Amino acid sequence: MYLSILWHLHQPIYRSPDSGAYILPWVNYHLTKNYYQMAALVEEEGYPCTMNLVPCLLEQMDQYGRGQAKDTLQRALEMDPERLSPSQVARLVKFLPRGAENRSRREIQVAALRSFFSPLLASSEDKEELLALQQKIQKQVIPYFQKLHKSGAVELTTSAYYHPLLPLLFDIGVSGERLTPSLPFSHPEDGVSQIEKGKTYFRRLFGDDPRGFWPSEGGISAEVARAVAGQGFAFAVTDENILWKSTAGAPHPQLLYTPHACEGLTLFFRDRELSDLISFDYYRWNEKDAVSHLLAKLEEKRRAAPDEAICVIALDGENPWAGYRENGVPFLRELYSRVRQTEGLAPIFFRDYLPIMKTPAELRLVPGTWLGSFAKWVGSPAKNAAWDSLARAREHSGPSEEIYIAEGSDWFWWFGEDNVSEFASLFEGYLDKAYEQKGRR
Repeated sequence: MYLSILWHLHQPIYRSPDSGAYILPWVNYHLTKNYYQMAALVEEEGYPCTMNLVPCLLEQMDQYGRGQAKDTLQRALEMDPERLSPSQVARLVKFLPRGAENRSRREIQVAALRSFFSPLLASSEDKEELLALQQKIQKQVIPYFQKLHKSGAVELTTSAYYHPLLPLLFDIGVSGERLTPSLPFSHPEDGVSQIEKGKTYFRRLFGDDPRGFWPSEGGISAEVARAVAGQGFAFAVTDENILWKSTAGAPHPQLLYTPHACEGLTLFFRDRELSDLISFDYYRWNEKDAVSHLLAKLEEKRRAAPDEAICVIALDGENPWAGYRENGVPFLRELYSRVRQTEGLAPIFFRDYLPIMKTPAELRLVPGTWLGSFAKWVGSPAKNAAWDSLARAREHSGPSEEIYIAEGSDWFWWFGEDNVSEFASLFEGYLDKAYEQKGRR
């Protein structure tokens, strides 16, 4: 059985639409904590992973690499520790284990800065050395991915530019939720523009067009598949939930591990069980036991699947590692090395599987996401109100960069949750900017 692993790397736009300052530090944090690490482990282990790089993340990574991005937390890491305000100290403490608030301000600052680094990177107790290393790595991450891509050591795929939930952009009426926004939203032209814009940005950074596509949140429909294929993509990867909705069949490896086709696009469906084990469970396990368990699961499914079957594991490549020992480094090394040594498993890039696969059966896609439904993004009062705000702004101001940013899936994911004032501020700020650009509110 063939096995493809896809790591999805994404963050929404964290820049203020007015000042250009970064409101949240997560691109900064993941650059040295996870993005460098994911590239380095692929090279070290020689394992054929696929990395999905969302264009709006790449844009922000590039700004940090060029020294053009600065966030409020970074300023707290760089300033004289004796001048840190109580609120700045409190923010730094959130990056440290419980009890760290009893340390001196200098110790808190250095410890918070150290928390930004993968275990693969040399650590130090010297603040200036750490800051210099941080800047060095920020400059290296995109060139690192470019080198791996050029050498064929990694397969890179991409998404629509600002990570919109494409089926809802095309027609929010497909959500199937009982409570829906008051205003209609149907702008397939925005979705097509974001797909094309993402492909163009990828080509500018990596020198060629991407063949593969991860639809944001795994969200896909027949209309979206047609648009993705129309932009020249050969394949897309999404979740098995959509397959079961579209076939009304009982889950079985015979069906799941076989690619399908829709509107000229080859579709691979991820194994949700295996992907979720890595995302949400294995961090509690010893890494050797976790990988043994995963391999046993794969063997069980291999026996039930056809010889030419392909199993897809696809998940977030950033957030799971926070719970793992040493940021997931021992687990990933164990995973890569043992999969390569396992008889009956053949790690493969999606691009290399396409020429050897059988002609995929045509599938009538039922719209869905990696969660199955669209409930995490639409259907509650707070989420519906956000869609209405976006619909009004889009109607009044037309398409624009600000509207495209506000169409990103992340804002709707978080609306209605606690402690998301910064997300709400960014979303509303980009809508205000869209009105402002047209000279009216």
